[in-house]
Amino acid sequence: MAVPLTLGARPEQVFPTLTDEQIERVAGHGRKRAVQGGEVLVEAGQQHYPLFVVLDGEVEGTVSSAFAVSTVNTLRRGQFTGELNLLPGRRALATVRVTEPGSVIEVGRDALLALVQNDGELSEIFMRAFVLRRVALIDRGLGDVVLLGSSFSADTLRIQEFLARNAHPYSYVDLDRDTGVQELLDRFDVSADDIPVAICRGEAVLRNPSNAEIADCLGFNESVDTTRMRDVVIVGAGPAGLAAAVYAASEGLDVLIIESDSPGGQAAWSSRIENYLGFPSGISGQELAARAFSQAEKFGAQMMIAKRATRLHCRERPYAIEMDNGARVAARTMIIATGAEYRGLPIQNVGRFIGAGVYYGATPMESRLCKGEDVIVVGGGNAAGQAATFLAQSARRVVLIVRSGGLAEGMSRYLIRRIEEMPAIELRTNCQIVALEGSTHLERVRWRDENSGGESTEPIRHLFVMTGAVPATKWLKECLVLDEHGFIKTGPDLSHDELEAARWLLARPPHLLEASRPGVFAVGDVRGGNIKRVSSAVGEGSIAVAFVHQVLRE
Repeated sequence: MAVPLTLGARPEQVFPTLTDEQIERVAGHGRKRAVQGGEVLVEAGQQHYPLFVVLDGEVEGTVSSAFAVSTVNTLRRGQFTGELNLLPGRRALATVRVTEPGSVIEVGRDALLALVQNDGELSEIFMRAFVLRRVALIDRGLGDVVLLGSSFSADTLRIQEFLARNAHPYSYVDLDRDTGVQELLDRFDVSADDIPVAICRGEAVLRNPSNAEIADCLGFNESVDTTRMRDVVIVGAGPAGLAAAVYAASEGLDVLIIESDSPGGQAAWSSRIENYLGFPSGISGQELAARAFSQAEKFGAQMMIAKRATRLHCRERPYAIEMDNGARVAARTMIIATGAEYRGLPIQNVGRFIGAGVYYGATPMESRLCKGEDVIVVGGGNAAGQAATFLAQSARRVVLIVRSGGLAEGMSRYLIRRIEEMPAIELRTNCQIVALEGSTHLERVRWRDENSGGESTEPIRHLFVMTGAVPATKWLKECLVLDEHGFIKTGPDLSHDELEAARWLLARPPHLLEASRPGVFAVGDVRGGNIKRVSSAVGEGSIAVAFVHQVLRE
């Protein structure tokens, strides 16, 4: 049964109608052609496909959901097809069919990219429509992947977070709560013991797949040519890497981003960033990352998802990045933006509870899991403060545990005031976690008060860890000079002896953000002396591109 796509409060922006003058401008980038009733213009799952603007007749778009129920939108004169997958060349989510014969303007992907880069008015119309259509698909759970899982499964949560952080729409079937799922299990010959199961494009059945296997099945990286020499390869798609990609691509450079998981980095785990310039009411880290990702794609930057950089080949130029699948990507310059990861608790069995009571980010997904329950947040920085205030809106009680004597040293004042004013948050200073207990899921947490030496155990099933950070630089030790904590040393922080040992042969010293190899830059949390703020990371990413241009001219 077909049902109309829910458009929300802005249907005129989701499916806008171009004026005759705008249609003519689009026509300058495409070709007009006749279409016949029943003709399929785009097939769901198709990789290479154009955008269509309807001139006469009618075109229908159909997207399938988990139970083969479709959603339909009918497009008429001046309306156009397409959504975000069209920009990077990913597979189509919708089938587009002609329902009444007429004519269309066919615009290829490269021509569309040129259009949105050069025509400000049409760029705003197309990009806004593409983004809002993706939001509508996500809200309705309409996509090319069905996830069968359980809210008690750590791997189910991992896959949900991977798809959500990549802003990829999917249908979710909770085997513990949803009724009528046996037919779906029988259809794909899977059992409850196989969960989580991802059904990709209604064909491939992936039993507890890795994030990389999901990315491959959905074709996230199919359009990326790894054999092409790039102007700049950016490793890491946190705020610093995304900023570098936007500025580099907008200035005409050939840009490839390599991301080991999903765009956003640590910032994507922030439920609300309220001190970022231009967002007085705040913005979630995931939303900020999604917007930046779309912006980079608009300017032609490409991204490889769920591909980990394992080695920098730096002995000769051009440099090359080797990935975990063995592929190499060469580039004239490199920007390292791999960030840092939260330190795990020094408790032997913590690994068994990751995703099953122990979390390293507080997003709406985790918030739903602990609604009405007691939770613990460990950490004294801004990330811990944001998590505590966010979780306090849905949890019964939030215990904020800090090893130091207070919050003033590492947390913004506005967060400290908010914590003080929220009755649901209990602050425990000079404390640390000493034991976790449970079988398949966290059940109890024990912590020690360092002042009194006494220990407390409570039946708490959800623990959020946001303590310190370890730079993701182990793969760089053979190439770049690191400081005593493993962060990359750059610019004036590099001593004469360190540069000599690294065989720095240029007459000039390293640029401000340049590492011990010419043309290799470090930005964001991975750089020694970084300022742990999203705005600082974005600034470094943009500044690095200015130095990239100088190196490319050398």
